Amino acid sequence: MEEQTMDRRDLFIAGALGAAVATPALIGVPAWASGEDRDNEPVRAHDRDRTLVVGHRGASGYRPEHTLASYELAARMGADFIEPDLVSTLDGVLVARHENEISGTTDVAARPEFTTRRVTKTIDGVAVTGWFTEDFTLAELKTLRAVERLPAVRQRNMVYNGLFEVPTFTEVLELRERLSKELRREIGVYPETKHPTYFQDAGLPLERPLVAALRRFGLDRRDAPVFVQSFEAANLRELRSAHRLKAPLVFLAGAGSPFNDPRSYAEYLSPAGLRELAGVINGIGPEKGLVIPRAADGSLATPTSLVADAHRQGLKVHPYTFRAENQFLPVNLRNGAVPAEYGRILDELAAYLAAGVDGFFTDNPDLGVLARALHRA
Repeated sequence: MEEQTMDRRDLFIAGALGAAVATPALIGVPAWASGEDRDNEPVRAHDRDRTLVVGHRGASGYRPEHTLASYELAARMGADFIEPDLVSTLDGVLVARHENEISGTTDVAARPEFTTRRVTKTIDGVAVTGWFTEDFTLAELKTLRAVERLPAVRQRNMVYNGLFEVPTFTEVLELRERLSKELRREIGVYPETKHPTYFQDAGLPLERPLVAALRRFGLDRRDAPVFVQSFEAANLRELRSAHRLKAPLVFLAGAGSPFNDPRSYAEYLSPAGLRELAGVINGIGPEKGLVIPRAADGSLATPTSLVADAHRQGLKVHPYTFRAENQFLPVNLRNGAVPAEYGRILDELAAYLAAGVDGFFTDNPDLGVLARALHRA
């Protein structure tokens, strides 16, 4: 009886996944706008004249983030790259989670067998209480199921709670390979090392298994459809020098400073800082407000010089994160007063495309593809 139940469950999950990725991403738009004729023609994802659409944690606006279902949907919606955040298990396997603390992205809190694993740790100088991937073997982690991280914002995504496993980086690369063949276009992968200093100190460094996986799949090349990203400049320097990684590197930047680094992100993104970084990296991934800040009233202001400064050093610019819900948009681009309802994300993306960005991270890859098509029309 137990075996029959599992068989039915597996069939249900397979059906749900099939429905998730077979549903047309864009309905009621002409072929030129949906990208069917030119934006989704067979193409290498790293083509330099192409504005890249990066599926942020997959298609996380529509499926629980960092699941194979989310990544696959992003690719089928037209994303050029899928983006896994990488953390380590107790036995040194890289898995895709936004954070190593997993109470908000899995059902671990409801699992009585893991109650005693709840602890408080200091992650990059901040005390965090919960359950952590580095305290679970891969086999244990595979018994958990993913849940929607933003249930108040994306209530519809909760219908998929409990269906999908936590994927390994190897499984993501296998999916990328399969979808590239099936869709007849090369799907790129954009992995981020999460808290690399923390994991090094814990004896579970991310760098070696990351580089080994990329090489195993033939992706450690200068022209590979890969960008390895990190908020820690020291981590990128180590990947380039100590590990001899050839694949493109991207320095992520936000407010404040990288962990355990005397230099601020503002210093790194200054003309002098970008000139220095250009000797190591291939692009920057700034928080979108560093490209076009918000005015005092919450509307979009005038673009900064960051894109031009980066381009002078030969660096690509891929800002994050574009989301369709009102609460994530400038006040003048919101539709109504309901925070979780969709606003004018296409207008926001149009402003950034006009500012000359080379790509962007979005939770809504279908809308990113549409915005790119409209910009090129």
